[in-house]
Amino acid sequence: MRRLWLVFAQAVTICLAGFFIVVTLRPQWVEAPQAPVRSTNTVVLPAPVPSLLAPVAQEGPLSYASAVTSAAPAVVNVYTSKHLEGNSPLLEDPDLQRLFRELPDLMGRRSTINLGSGVIVHEQGYILTNYHVIEAADAIEVALSDGRQAKASLIGTDPESDLAVLKVNLPKLAVIQTQAQDQLQVGDVVLAIGNPFGVGQTTTMGIVSGLGRNRLGINIYENFIQTDAAINPGNSGGALVDAIGRLVGINTAIYSETGGSLGIGFAIPAATALAIMDEIIRNGEVTRGWLGLEPQDITPDLIKSFKLKSDAGVIIASVQRHGPAAEAHLLVGDIVLRLNGQQVADSIGLLNQIGPVQPGQTVTLSVLRDGKELDVAVKVGVRPQVRK
Repeated sequence: MRRLWLVFAQAVTICLAGFFIVVTLRPQWVEAPQAPVRSTNTVVLPAPVPSLLAPVAQEGPLSYASAVTSAAPAVVNVYTSKHLEGNSPLLEDPDLQRLFRELPDLMGRRSTINLGSGVIVHEQGYILTNYHVIEAADAIEVALSDGRQAKASLIGTDPESDLAVLKVNLPKLAVIQTQAQDQLQVGDVVLAIGNPFGVGQTTTMGIVSGLGRNRLGINIYENFIQTDAAINPGNSGGALVDAIGRLVGINTAIYSETGGSLGIGFAIPAATALAIMDEIIRNGEVTRGWLGLEPQDITPDLIKSFKLKSDAGVIIASVQRHGPAAEAHLLVGDIVLRLNGQQVADSIGLLNQIGPVQPGQTVTLSVLRDGKELDVAVKVGVRPQVRK
């Protein structure tokens, strides 16, 4: 009996040792298979381990085709024509005169130039473009993306902002959508649509590089959107749109030493352009407020001389005789600090603050004179028109 008990104990010990070895070295041999968790219609499987090579999700559309499809039909090519004057001394040559008499069409020929682009912004046929696109033109024609062509009438211009309004009489026009100006931010994707170099309608992509650009010497009133979307000759007057095809600006100029795109382009904000268009349609021209003074920015030397606390404000460098400032007894050397309680940052800021004020209204200028601050009431006049 004792011998049988020893045999049994040894057998149990060997089995336990074997089981321990299997559990340690081959645990999968003793694990029961697990069935996948099932729902009513789907089988839920364990999630795969993320791979370092897996594509990263991107924000925004992978294609801007829908934006172009929405905006491009509202962008037109603008053609202008003008007479060539025969005032060259070469025309006094008898042989050339005989040639011109034999070919009379040369004496009265017209020069047709593909100058730029425009944007249809109203279903009644109103088109926004740049003033320099149609400047000095005798006749203007536009070509639509659907192949139609039509003569355009000039409704009015605003050389100080480089804008012009045209009108065509065509049915079923594609009208571009617009975006609120305050929604635009640096870094937003934008598309420039126009007709560069006359090659046909072209779209380029970039981002908003800056807002509120001024002091560029392009226009008198400057508040540009800067973008690195390629803008070339012929893009002028075309559309700058956002990633879903809404108008955010009118392409106007580029910074370039060679005439080609260097990734620095400028567009007039859509809100500004539309406001100017509305005034041109109503009144035939844009009327801006005017003070009749020449402002000068505050320099470090002026800060020391006048013992100022900052460079905010402008100093009056000259006062036009019989102008609004002269009638209000403002003096050369007065420092304008505020207009109707709003801080005047610099000369460009004062220009933009007084421009929208309707002539005939009275504004209050807070000025510093002889170290003392005083308020001066000024009746705003009409800014003289600039004729280019």
